[in-house]
Amino acid sequence: MLKIRLQRTGRKNDPAFRVLLTDSKNSAKSGKFLEILGSYNVKSGEVMFKADRIKHWMSNGAQVSDTVHNFLVKQKLIEGKKKNVLSKKSPTKPRKTLKQG
Repeated sequence: MLKIRLQRTGRKNDPAFRVLLTDSKNSAKSGKFLEILGSYNVKSGEVMFKADRIKHWMSNGAQVSDTVHNFLVKQKLIEGKKKNVLSKKSPTKPRKTLKQG
């Protein structure tokens, strides 16, 4: 099954991601992919997608990872609700405020 997902690039403490089309059996770091479909720079917040190619592959049956799905919803390339991508093992805990006295 084909999957559209993120691959981390960039150096230490300077994250950047590629959006690529790969077989779901390949690991994210394997470097084996069929096509680069976009990029995401974390520090600048810049998100670039090849919208026509993403729609083409989705129409041909490619599945989208949850994080990429949320990006596509935010960019209004697809319609739908965002998916929860936080882990189910450890729910987020409310922060405790320190009393100053």
